Amino acid sequence: MVGGIGIGLCLTFVALLVVGTYSAAAGLVGSGAGGRAVGLTKGAVPAKYQALVEKWGNLCPAINPPLLAAQLYSESGWNPSAVSPADARGIAQFIPGTWAGHGIDGDGDGDRDIWDPKDAIPSAASYDCELAKDVASVPGDDASNMLAAYNAGAYAVIKYGGVPPYKETQGYVKAITTLAKSFERPVGRVAPSQQAAGAIYFAQKQLGTPYLWGGNGTPDQDGRFDCSGLTKAAYETVGIELPRVANDQYNAGPHPSRDQLLPGDLVFFSDDLTNSREIRHVGLYVGGGYMINAPYTGAVIRFDKIDTPDYFGATRVTKDGAEALPARPASGPAA
Repeated sequence: MVGGIGIGLCLTFVALLVVGTYSAAAGLVGSGAGGRAVGLTKGAVPAKYQALVEKWGNLCPAINPPLLAAQLYSESGWNPSAVSPADARGIAQFIPGTWAGHGIDGDGDGDRDIWDPKDAIPSAASYDCELAKDVASVPGDDASNMLAAYNAGAYAVIKYGGVPPYKETQGYVKAITTLAKSFERPVGRVAPSQQAAGAIYFAQKQLGTPYLWGGNGTPDQDGRFDCSGLTKAAYETVGIELPRVANDQYNAGPHPSRDQLLPGDLVFFSDDLTNSREIRHVGLYVGGGYMINAPYTGAVIRFDKIDTPDYFGATRVTKDGAEALPARPASGPAA
């Protein structure tokens, strides 16, 4: 027995919930193009940067706070000390030559410091708006044209009358605009996941398996998982490749509120409820306030309640959302 519910009863309970997911789906209305939120969802941006992103994300009509957040997360994962192999530096990953021409003194302290987020975040927004101005006469979506200019240069956007037919540029525009949705505060119900049932089906079959820190379910690990290893494997069975760690999985789609959860949503837990980068645990929601959970060493994969003081929030995984996530080395298993 776990939480007062027997395994057999829970499996029946889950099966009914999963069937209900699709019968209810027709009545759910996702946020349309004319009603997209521009506020930031809770905790998506680390608290120490949120005010900067909210302020500078409204610098011009081509950007908004979620779009700016998506760029910064994609570039550095909010790491102000990041350095790329190409010598891009800081939280906004400016090349020194680009910084020399476009860095600004965002905090008014008399210097322009590429390593200081109080300068780098305003500079990223300012540079975006410069590019948007350069391609303002080009038809189409202002944000997409701006992002294309960021990737391929303003000349290419002007030449082709919009996003140029370069695979890299088109992928970049799609990735950032998709990723921005994971930073938005939803204004309506979030569309249900069409892959939820398959992910739950896989996770159900792991019930009772001993937990293994760092476990990916491989034969040499006797099919054991840790929390994010289980959720990653569950979604792999339905063709969605999630990152390895929980705090990156949080950005794989939009964020339904607690009262909008559906089976298949990922649910997250943290000791810091203001910063998604501090998320330390993830489970797979099955309905009724319960998740399938790989909890900790010495326990088995089981059903647990989600309503605990460290509940952070949820993500409705989408294939586009997962594909938009930047590739970066896993910092180690979560939980």
